[in-house]
Amino acid sequence: CVCVCVCVCVCRASQMDLHTAIQETQCALNLVLNDKFSEALDLLKPWWKDSMYHALGYSSILVMQATMTFEHRDIQAAMSTIKEALQTCQRFRKKNSVVGSLSKEMHAEICYAECLLQKATLTFVQDENMISFIKGGIKIRTTGQSDAFRQFEGGVKLGIGSFNLMLSLLPQRVLRLLEFIGFSGNRGFGLSQLREGASSHSLRSILCALTLLFYNTYVSLILGTGEGNLVEAEALLAPYQQKYPKGSIILFYSARISTLRGHFEKARARYEECVGSQQEWRQIHHLCYWELMWNHSYQQEWQQAYHYAHLLCQESRWSKVSAAATPDSETGENLVELFRQVEGLKQRLAGKSIPTEKFAVRKSRRYKAAVPVLLVVPALEMMYVWNGFSIVGKRADSTEALLVTIETAEEQLRSPSEFHPDDSCLVQMLKGLCLKHLGRLLQAELCFTQVLSSETRIRYDHYLIPFTLYELGLLYKLQGDFAKAATCIENAKTNYKDYSMESRLHFRIHAALSSLRGSPVGTP
Repeated sequence: CVCVCVCVCVCRASQMDLHTAIQETQCALNLVLNDKFSEALDLLKPWWKDSMYHALGYSSILVMQATMTFEHRDIQAAMSTIKEALQTCQRFRKKNSVVGSLSKEMHAEICYAECLLQKATLTFVQDENMISFIKGGIKIRTTGQSDAFRQFEGGVKLGIGSFNLMLSLLPQRVLRLLEFIGFSGNRGFGLSQLREGASSHSLRSILCALTLLFYNTYVSLILGTGEGNLVEAEALLAPYQQKYPKGSIILFYSARISTLRGHFEKARARYEECVGSQQEWRQIHHLCYWELMWNHSYQQEWQQAYHYAHLLCQESRWSKVSAAATPDSETGENLVELFRQVEGLKQRLAGKSIPTEKFAVRKSRRYKAAVPVLLVVPALEMMYVWNGFSIVGKRADSTEALLVTIETAEEQLRSPSEFHPDDSCLVQMLKGLCLKHLGRLLQAELCFTQVLSSETRIRYDHYLIPFTLYELGLLYKLQGDFAKAATCIENAKTNYKDYSMESRLHFRIHAALSSLRGSPVGTP
């Protein structure tokens, strides 16, 4: 439906009344969901340095753009805007004795707190290491220290819900330190607060809904065991699909849910529709290209996957390394030359390297030798890093096809080289994952134990042992042996360090152990 703005045209005096400010901010969010991004910003811009709600709305739109695109430029622009918005809200937080201004002060408290929440969110987006998560959690904690929250239920649920959900992601060793100084994170409580906020029909309901959608379709997959609540995601999205059927953000999440259900063909159609729905935020196109690249990769349609990887390298500035690391010989490109370019494409966010890029660079160095030793299954290895096997596992046909590819690679590993033990272990781990998703659990266990028995022979890819222990633990959990599952996963957590993607695995381990605590026996 076309958004009809019922914003009252107020006289542009020195003050914006609170009721009109809330109306205009709601109108701006409606414009965003109808892909009228510039109109939304134009509506808010004249007042965003003088009105707390205009400031909050303006920064919210830029934060939404940054979290959808992950572009350094967008993140920096959003951060700068949040700092200005905090200053705007701060002016209204000053105490005075005029009774009539009490309501405005209370709204200023909640707007200020939500700006801090946005700042914390961007801290998360920039870097997934432990220190950044702690800083983000502390910034969210600041939002809960005002009594004014009790008066504004939607804001309370967004702030407290996000705070608890965010801290619940942290590994236990970090949480213990935070609990010592009075912090705690209850995932169940956080989710319930966000669910209530999403159903409240308030200004913040869409922000609660988007937070839950992002958690269920991305966070639970990348930093968890891949068990996002897709039923809830579909229910959250349904009313917005009716109201904004052609909105790019709504189309994108609809496509993402289809991907996670293994409906790759349907997902591709939705992503393509999302690309065609608007031309203003082209960065959303890039996010769709990323997803299309993986959707084709899940079905080993390498020509099409390479097409979208190439588009990303040409048009986008984010993660060129990851896109460049997915070529295939069928494209006609020089495979060795492509991998030799990877290290030069590495970038830094907030002065730090991106973990997945560091991983891809490390793998590509085999191609710099005078006689390069080719990677065995590079696209499938990067697919695993993004937990893609849990997605492919929803489709038996795609999983069987991956297994054939992996077994072919296994047959070709007959020529010994310094990388042979590492390559053999990688193939066995990925083969075990396919077998697990196909229900061949005993064979999967044999693959994982073969990797573990080769630990002393691995020379470079030391990440394979803790990751395999984690996967073996999930396999035991699937078999109902919770004690063995806990032992394997605790072993991965306690006895290994300084390997590739360590932080990412620790987040997944925490999620797995948290799920095991609810198991009937063998709780860790």
